[in-house]
Amino acid sequence: MAPMLPVFFHMSHRIVHSLAIGSLAVILSSCASTRTLPPPVLPPSGPGIAIPLPPVSGTPMVLMPSTPGAFPRVDIIHTIGPGETLWRIGKMYDVPIDAIKNANHITDAGQVELGTRLKIPNAAPIKPVIAIYPSNKWKYIIIHHSGTDQGNSLTFNAAHLKKGWDRGIGYHFVIDNGSIGKQDGQIEATPRWVKQLDGAHCKASEMNTKAIGICLVGNFNEGLPSSKQFESLVYLIQTLIHYYRIPADHIIGHGHVKDARTDCPGSRFPMSNLKQRLSLE
Repeated sequence: MAPMLPVFFHMSHRIVHSLAIGSLAVILSSCASTRTLPPPVLPPSGPGIAIPLPPVSGTPMVLMPSTPGAFPRVDIIHTIGPGETLWRIGKMYDVPIDAIKNANHITDAGQVELGTRLKIPNAAPIKPVIAIYPSNKWKYIIIHHSGTDQGNSLTFNAAHLKKGWDRGIGYHFVIDNGSIGKQDGQIEATPRWVKQLDGAHCKASEMNTKAIGICLVGNFNEGLPSSKQFESLVYLIQTLIHYYRIPADHIIGHGHVKDARTDCPGSRFPMSNLKQRLSLE
């Protein structure tokens, strides 16, 4: 199999922008032995850029949108989460890797460690970086809640490692609620997604081998997802179902999987509202 060559395009993120997390950065990683993906989905309203995918050869193409002028750049602290690299963090904040290395006295970008606190100089509002890989394996999307008031991919990774899961965090994506240093509505892609590994989030019906696992931080037996989490979830699912041709009835809560003995993602999770939004987008 040929090596994965990243191709990039960026488009406006239609999340309700009390989110203030900038435009969505979608990364398309192509493999010569896999099928051609359809053109990128654009938001139904607002500006966007659609770039046809070039042949899988040569130098990757990078198109960066301008940072919205309404949001000032500031120095921030970012804690490295599972699957994150300086390159990915630089894309998230629209900051060159060299600037991050200089601000943190880093000589080898490949040696940064999980959990390291980095100073990000002159950072723009954060942009989700979502990788889309050509694949025929993803047939379902399963929605989870963490069952906790706080958390992020780093804390869940530690908890899952403690359980003996040698690949760490079992979800493919985490949508944060603003706790433990993350922004409300922030989307984190985990190593399971970046490496296109089976999940460890739903054994029932062998879903780990064919379902993308998305976990929202929170306990939705007691409350609801924040509006920012919900908007991020809608956009993430829209992106995934477009590329992987996942039908609406394959977007399900963990507890709705046959033989799954759980109430996840919680009795108050607004599944009907989610399905309605997805049908309108």
